[in-house]
Amino acid sequence: MNIGTVGNPVRVVLDTNILTSALVYGGIPQKVLRLALEKKIQVVISPVLQAELVDVITKKFPLSLADMLLLEQEIQKTFVIVKPRMALDAARDKDDNRVLEAAIEGDCDYIVTGDLDLLELKHYKRIKIVTPSRFAFLLTL
Repeated sequence: MNIGTVGNPVRVVLDTNILTSALVYGGIPQKVLRLALEKKIQVVISPVLQAELVDVITKKFPLSLADMLLLEQEIQKTFVIVKPRMALDAARDKDDNRVLEAAIEGDCDYIVTGDLDLLELKHYKRIKIVTPSRFAFLLTL
């Protein structure tokens, strides 16, 4: 698969669990996030997902106020922030609908997640739902 062209990169929602893993643990989620920082993919996030990320990081991995501000600034600078206009009721776990809404509003190609309920869907409309490993593999084709 082609990562995308300069004017048309692959658009993806990185679920909160992937962003948290990328920031705290590294590994493949960090490699996927690095693609966004290098502008090779375009990450879409909504204010709800951004708030969830900040909440999870703050509660589980306390950062200094300066580090939290830096994280929020990097999100503002690097990610495409969308405000979903429609509420969905497609996922078994109601919180997962927020991920689907952001992906639809952001015209995404992929949702990258470790959430088993989302992964079980495999796709929503034309959006493929994959693990970080699968996403990294697809980008190498």
